[in-house]
Amino acid sequence: MCPPEHFTVEYAINPWMDTTVAVDSGLALKQWEQLRTTLVNLGHVVHVLDPEPGLPDMVYSANGAFSVDGTVYGARFKYPQRSAEALAHQAFYLAAESWRFVAPEQVNEGEGDFAYLPGAYGGIVLAGYGFRTDPAAHAEAQEALGRPVVSLRLVDPAFYHLDTALAALDDRHVTYYPGAFSPASQRVLAQLFPDAVLADREDAEAFGLNLVSDGRHVILNTEAVAMGHKVRDAGYLPVHVDLSELKRGGGSVKCAVAELRP
Repeated sequence: MCPPEHFTVEYAINPWMDTTVAVDSGLALKQWEQLRTTLVNLGHVVHVLDPEPGLPDMVYSANGAFSVDGTVYGARFKYPQRSAEALAHQAFYLAAESWRFVAPEQVNEGEGDFAYLPGAYGGIVLAGYGFRTDPAAHAEAQEALGRPVVSLRLVDPAFYHLDTALAALDDRHVTYYPGAFSPASQRVLAQLFPDAVLADREDAEAFGLNLVSDGRHVILNTEAVAMGHKVRDAGYLPVHVDLSELKRGGGSVKCAVAELRP
């Protein structure tokens, strides 16, 4: 995670960003700290990346890379405003010396557009494209990670990253909003995950799919009340955290958390 010490909405690179509305920096930090504390209290180890001036979106740390079984496929951001973030994340992994880092040639935005399900079909990666990540990055990720990658086309600009439209609930189950995907990708998801928890547009607009799950606890924002009921009905324990300020930049719980898979 990376604290939002420099978080502002200075530019608009997704439909949720409004440069005319000021961010409450103090509230953003307070909400971020509550998310970090929630994860720690649930028994998770949280590493904190130092924020850098001039990079207001570093708080969305999930976009900086994608790790699977000790290998890290680095990010290469579409927009120049965020390009330097990739180097900060790369430095974190290289400093640890326990990761194999693969520098990307193709444009991709890390876990923003990649999700790993180790218990599904021997371990597969779901990958989004259409707005931020180049489809060629899917093949590059497959070569880097040695896991089959399933390409899914995103068609609604409001859900510009895969992690705004789909989430892993555990090692083999997902939840997603069908309307965010092309008809063909909807058919692929229905075939792969016939028992998925289906969300509606209201859930997705509340960023209820931008969640983090440890297989039992599902951490999602307080606005996603209906989504909380759905994951509870599916057998998980919803844990709500208020991240209203981070939504101003087009992100929520998942965007703020890069999951490490040694």
